Amino acid sequence: MSSRGTPAAGGGGNSAARQVIDILHEISTLLNTKLDRTTLSLCVSLIENGVNPEALAAVIKELRKESERLQEEDDNDDDED
Repeated sequence: MSSRGTPAAGGGGNSAARQVIDILHEISTLLNTKLDRTTLSLCVSLIENGVNPEALAAVIKELRKESERLQEEDDNDDDED
């Protein structure tokens, strides 16, 4: 499947696509998802290309948990020095 003409395609000067991402970002901000415009655009593109949205959300949550765990681990290592 091609992503041409889709909101996530990010084609040069496509104001409609940019407007869709802006609206999605506003919704995302209201829901406190902590996803930036680039990440939202990538997620939309993945979903448009057949990725299961629930699976994508689960992966994002898992990556955040792992990132938080690694950050805490790093902070603890810094405290021991």
